[in-house]
Amino acid sequence: MKSHSTLYSILDLALVSKNHTLKQTYNSVLKLAQHAETYGYTRYWLAEHHNASNIGSSATSVLIGYVAEGTKTLRIGSGGIMLPNHSPLIIAEQFGTLGSLYPNRIDLGLGRAPGTDRETAQAIRSDFMQAAHSFPAELEKIQTYFSAANATAKVRATVAEGVEVPIYILGSSTDSAHLAAKKGLPYAFASHFATTHLWDAIAIYREEFQPSATLKKPYVMAGVNIIIADTDEEAERLSTSLIRMIVGIFTGKRDYVQPPTAMTQEYKELLQHPQVHQMLKYSFVGSKATVKAQVKEFMEQTKADELIAVTNIYDVKDRIRSYELFSEIMKELQ
Repeated sequence: MKSHSTLYSILDLALVSKNHTLKQTYNSVLKLAQHAETYGYTRYWLAEHHNASNIGSSATSVLIGYVAEGTKTLRIGSGGIMLPNHSPLIIAEQFGTLGSLYPNRIDLGLGRAPGTDRETAQAIRSDFMQAAHSFPAELEKIQTYFSAANATAKVRATVAEGVEVPIYILGSSTDSAHLAAKKGLPYAFASHFATTHLWDAIAIYREEFQPSATLKKPYVMAGVNIIIADTDEEAERLSTSLIRMIVGIFTGKRDYVQPPTAMTQEYKELLQHPQVHQMLKYSFVGSKATVKAQVKEFMEQTKADELIAVTNIYDVKDRIRSYELFSEIMKELQ
């Protein structure tokens, strides 16, 4: 037995499947969240991305409100809000409002990447690069706006003052590990796609961690791709949608999530391509027994406090089933 339980959560991009409308996509997001609540998931995070036809989570805080309204106990949040895209004041107001509407259920995960291409980042905010470089200072502004002590300041986010919305630092490189450690904040690493720096980032964060008012000891969340079905073969078939999606990213041909097809030799070869192989390193695909062994090993290696699962599957019924089986695995591994 481990000395503590590893929590398990969901990261969602509100992926738009081929022949599905945005409304259907958002309905599926809510449906998944409602199931996740019954399966014992801790939180459901939505990620901010822009200018991608297959991603529906661009107005992240609006979607968080929709999911929070349709659920009761699940924590709903951002994984993350890309802070350089926004004014810290506006984000504090949005999340302060959400935190008042859904007390003790809203998380604010913050990242420094644009979540889009350079031209779009420029269109969102012309001084994007400057804002990205001043990420630590921008983070501090958000913390200030949320503090009750800011009530005497000239500039206030009145709806955020004293509202309980925990802040998480997201990272895909080692930069964010230093910052999360210095600020004494929980750290979520994007190992579901940025696999190269996982071990260094976790080590830096744990070694440099300074306790804060919000957190006494390091708290690590790690992203994993999870696709589970009743058989290995069926899970592999479902994973062909993800493989096509990754290839689309590398070739610049982003498209809606495609229906799964048989796992062919061509797909197997694509999985061995160095870039694809590296990106999908922490992807656990198979039956419950197969994935359980892989997840157990990953948990033992990372000693993560929480796993956040990304399940990019074409059909919502298959996604829900995969998340149900993952919850069973996590309960059995405690």
